[in-house]
Amino acid sequence: MLKTSGYFFGVSALILTACILGPPSARALERTLTNSIGMEFVLVPAGTFRMGSPGDEPDRRRKEVQHEVTITRAFYMQATEVTVKQWRAIMGKRFFFRKKGTGQMPVVRVSWQEAMRFIEKLNARNEGIYRLPTEAEWEYACRAGTTTAYAWGPTITCKDAMYGNNTLKTAVCVDYVRSLGLPTDKPAPAKTYKPNRWGLYDMEGNVWEWCSDWYGPYAKGPVTDPKGPLSGNDRVRRGGSWYGPGSRCRCANRNFSNPANRYQTTGFRLVREAE
Repeated sequence: MLKTSGYFFGVSALILTACILGPPSARALERTLTNSIGMEFVLVPAGTFRMGSPGDEPDRRRKEVQHEVTITRAFYMQATEVTVKQWRAIMGKRFFFRKKGTGQMPVVRVSWQEAMRFIEKLNARNEGIYRLPTEAEWEYACRAGTTTAYAWGPTITCKDAMYGNNTLKTAVCVDYVRSLGLPTDKPAPAKTYKPNRWGLYDMEGNVWEWCSDWYGPYAKGPVTDPKGPLSGNDRVRRGGSWYGPGSRCRCANRNFSNPANRYQTTGFRLVREAE
């Protein structure tokens, strides 16, 4: 749970600090930012929360051990997953042949390594410092100040997020997806579903999202700005996807994969440094 009285209190405190420090800091603390290729970012305030899940949460997994995490610096989280249009703007046609879909679809079949290549090229434009979120930053932003299994409450329905859109395996939401005029066996375009309290879309569902961390066990006690293990075999993925059940979309649910793997269920979103 946040130790501030809420998101807007946190932003107000940051703006007050900006006024004391002067215009450079104030500029960094705009509520939203949009870069030259249309990537939208939302300010996420510093704060403390309980990462992981309580022992009685349905579908909980044992590596979701609850612990206190403090995020000491505000950061900007991308409002949506990186889209096909944004990917093509940075990577060009040579890298586009595997990345099919309309411009507002989340780009998928992107390995962790390819996501890092995208970030390198984006940073070379000198429009800010971009990176993948840490696993802690991702869950903090996903929860948006809430403590329930999902950002909107204890349970999930087909109206809340894109999941169960798999006609061969998990078809629970196929009829609802069709009622929206969307195709089956695919993710949804950006902003199809409602955002969380902090203005972030599809943190739960649509496509899995790469995080910067190596996958490993959590720390046993309180931590500050954790970045995960120093080494490992797999990178963290978060958020669930259109392919699987709703339980995979829980804020605390963890997943992982080899950083070279490309899946039709996996994309990414970025953090932009606030300073």
